[in-house]
Parts: sequence; C-alpha cells; structure tokens
Amino acid sequence: MNSEVLISKPMRRAGTLSAPDFPIPPGACDAHVHVFGPESIYPRVSKPHYTLPDGSLPQLKNALGALGIERFVVVQPSFYGTDNRCMLDTLDSVGINARGVAMVSDDVSFEELTAMHARGVRAIRLDMFLRSSLSTARLRKFIGTSIERTRSLGWHVQFYTPGWVVRDLIPFLPELESDFVIDHMGYMLESDGLTRVDFDRLLAAVAKGKGWFKLSGPYRLAKDGNFARLKPLAKAIIEAVPDRVIWGSDWPHIPEGDRDTGELLNLFADWVPEPTMRKKILVDNPTQLFGFNEVGI
Repeated sequence: MNSEVLISKPMRRAGTLSAPDFPIPPGACDAHVHVFGPESIYPRVSKPHYTLPDGSLPQLKNALGALGIERFVVVQPSFYGTDNRCMLDTLDSVGINARGVAMVSDDVSFEELTAMHARGVRAIRLDMFLRSSLSTARLRKFIGTSIERTRSLGWHVQFYTPGWVVRDLIPFLPELESDFVIDHMGYMLESDGLTRVDFDRLLAAVAKGKGWFKLSGPYRLAKDGNFARLKPLAKAIIEAVPDRVIWGSDWPHIPEGDRDTGELLNLFADWVPEPTMRKKILVDNPTQLFGFNEVGI
C-alpha cells in the first residue's frame, strides 16, 4: 500500500446531496460506512494512511436521512486498527438500526467477541492490505483461524484486500465453511495486472461457495470516473449470486469527504433497474446477513 498520508477533505453537507431518483424501500441498508470521532477520545494507529476524516455519527445520520436509508453497517476502519471503541460506541448510540464489523487482534478472547456480539457486531474484517506480503499458505491459515474463532457466534468474515491477493486465494474460497464478503466488487484493478478473466474466476468461486459480494467503492475501481465500465461487472455479480449481494456507499469516501453519496446511490439504481432486485440488495440480503430482525440488540 502507498505510504503517502492522504489528506481527508471536509464533509459535504447533507442538504447538497443528489436526491434518489428511485423509491427507497423501507428498511434499506447502507452496508459499508465508517464513523470517526475526536482523536482525544479515539486514538489513531501510529501510522495511519490518511488524516482524521470529517465523518462523525451526526453527519452520517444527516446524510443517510437525506437519502431515506434507515439502516447501516459500521465497518472498522484501518485508522483505528483493532481498537473498536468508536465503532462500538456508535452501535450503542444507534441501537437496532446499526450493525458492526470489527477488526480484532490475534489474541482476542472469546469473551471479548461475545461482548461485541451483544452490542451488534456480526463480522470480522480481515485487512489483507496489512498482510499482503504474507504467503498464500499463511493467509489461508489466518482466514481459517478467524472463521473458527467466531463460528459459534454465527459471524461472517469480510475481505478488505488487494485484488491480486484475492486472485491468489480463489482456489481456497469455495472451501470456506463460513459466509464471507468480498469488499468493493473484488478490488481487481487493471493497474495491478488483473483482468476480466480473473474477475470471472473469482465470481465462479464465490458462487460455488458461501461468498457474498459488496457493491461498493466504484471510485476506487474506476479511478478515472468512468463508472460505466463497472456496470457489466455489477450485472454479472447480481446474475451469479442474487441472494448474496449487498450495497455500501463507503461513506465518508476517504479521503474525498466532498463526494456525492446520493450520486453513488443513483449509480446503484442504474446498475439495478428492477425494483424487486433493488429491494433484495438494499433490504432483504443485508437483513439476512447482519440479523437486523434479531431481538435483543
């Protein structure tokens, strides 16, 4: 990963976001957001990849409220490493309409995981950027250990990983004995030497196993802004695993806090023109994966 520290831009005001150009179904979920708080309360890691983003919980509520999105999933950012306090405090504040994805240390105890479960965490985020220099064998062991330690809680794992690491793991993915989510549609960048053939192999492996895809981060895949070239990939994902696709805005769009989240939601609508499929991806699928209908959260 690039060692340059990115400068996070100020957050765009919710009132300036593009309005959705389609009816948002009740219970819609943004399945990939990050939340940040004062550094005096939530210390960053020693060498973050970006400056503290302008992305507080009130700002997130304003943005998603303007778009008509009722639920969201807070994904632990690399900025905080395995210190999940900001994410957990967010879950405590929001209650039943939020779920969390944690990053944990190798020595995390089952008691700690159980306590996080009670507060709404339902997955572990596996930071493969941080481990991209490891051999495929060591990565497989790390993934297996992560699945095993959370199996009894019913959690899944989420892959935050360079596309070339995912490519090397393709033969292993159908064997995973847990649900797993591939962030950012696989993150297969042409600049990393990845091709449509690699993507199709990943798609087949996910479909064969227990994998899910997250439609998120289009601006990270098409850095030139040509989102149209991602539409065939999105359609291929939906055709292959319609019951295992979720959508996430990646708010606050680090480091581009001024990005239009409404525009990204409308891009999703362009990719998914059928209202029944939109509801499946925005409501039904995340409800199943994150247990939004569970009692006692």
